[in-house]
Amino acid sequence: MQPKQHKRRIIDYIPLSGPVRHTLDTLMIVIGSLITALAFNMFLVPNHIASGGVSGLSIIVQSIFGIEPAYTQWALNIPLFAAGFLLLGRDYAIRSLLGTVVLPLFVFMTKDLPVPTTDPLLASLYGGIGVGVGLGIVFRGRGSTGGLSTLAQIIQKYSGLSLSVCVVLMDGTVIALAGFVLSPEKALYALIGLYITGKIIDAIELGFNYTKVAYIIAENTEAISDAVLSQLDRGLTKLNARGGYTGDDRTVLMVVVGQSEVTRLKTLVQTLDPTAFVIITNAHEVLGEGFKRTT
Repeated sequence: MQPKQHKRRIIDYIPLSGPVRHTLDTLMIVIGSLITALAFNMFLVPNHIASGGVSGLSIIVQSIFGIEPAYTQWALNIPLFAAGFLLLGRDYAIRSLLGTVVLPLFVFMTKDLPVPTTDPLLASLYGGIGVGVGLGIVFRGRGSTGGLSTLAQIIQKYSGLSLSVCVVLMDGTVIALAGFVLSPEKALYALIGLYITGKIIDAIELGFNYTKVAYIIAENTEAISDAVLSQLDRGLTKLNARGGYTGDDRTVLMVVVGQSEVTRLKTLVQTLDPTAFVIITNAHEVLGEGFKRTT
């Protein structure tokens, strides 16, 4: 039986380099920056929610000195960009240049938009979602908006700390400052917005459809292998293992399936070997034949 050809997405036909890919990346960085600016001006700024980063600092500066957030972002991003160029290299600078310039520009251009809500909880939720969607698109375009993420990477490079710790230190400092300058309540709302932003970025970068990985330990592995290949039209990997109690050599089948195929897989295994031991776990992103290519 010949396996079916899986339908390829349009983006799979776009080379990973070249003018078409660079154009697509540029569009994603611009569109993502625009979405980020809209969420920032419509939800975070009017409700004084400084949820980390240079954007959060610009809200704090506005509340103290009345300076437009876009000016503060440019003033901070330009020296941070220069530091990134000198300390992190030319490749990093090229990836962050466009976002560093256009995000404050869009923040300035959309500063007079109507405010949908003055409820700080709703603002932190929807602002976090909007910023997460925008930044997720920027990251999918292999770009960056610079800011304190640049400083975090510099600290990581020269301190030996992990990047996640450095990012938490940067955003935590901004939120703590917001709690001091604005109010502790505003800082708590900022934490909500920051958490939502992180989750949305993960969803945009990794995808909304969680794939499943199944590990199957069974006596009748050959029959199960044939059924997975022919009935599910999925590949599999045979792993050599040894039982911890018996010491016997065993074959463990590793199968990657879509979420809609999990029930079929469990039914198939149970039919062929009712005593089989099956472990199913989430895989946030799977790259390769039958799923998707690296983008």
